[in-house]
Amino acid sequence: MELQDILRGGYTFRDCDETMTIDPDGMPGGNGNHLVNSDAAAWKTLGTAIKKNGSYDTDLLSATVRLQRASRIQNANASPEPVAKGKPITVTGTVQRANWSRHRYDNYGDRLVKLQFKPAGSSSYSTVKTVTASSTGYLKTSVTASQDGTWRWRYSGNTTTGASNSSGDYVDVT
Repeated sequence: MELQDILRGGYTFRDCDETMTIDPDGMPGGNGNHLVNSDAAAWKTLGTAIKKNGSYDTDLLSATVRLQRASRIQNANASPEPVAKGKPITVTGTVQRANWSRHRYDNYGDRLVKLQFKPAGSSSYSTVKTVTASSTGYLKTSVTASQDGTWRWRYSGNTTTGASNSSGDYVDVT
């Protein structure tokens, strides 16, 4: 937590920043003791500060935060390995998102997902192309092999679902 005291007109104001992780199975939400899919939405926050003397102040200027379901990209694979320079590489994978109502991940279809490449010796990825996942979340595209490096998928997320990257798959180009 970061705390900064500011004196204004005889009052002390403290600015606090806090990060909170939410467990969908441990929150009072949609039904019973866990969140359901429809809970992925804009939420209002509320903060209460307890003073040394036991009294408290409540923040009535609440912020809006967006609660998003997790996404992931499974089974990312670039093949063949190795591949001859100038020949095609096929990259596959499946985009999924958390299903809070059923406590599992489900395939997430019709999503725009970026294919990214990081050349050998580099520390950063760049987007090569954008692909639309099938209705069942399956990803497949082909690119021409030009140099050694690592391929991955990147889903940028939306208002109800967070962003994610697949694991990288290194391809040796001969």
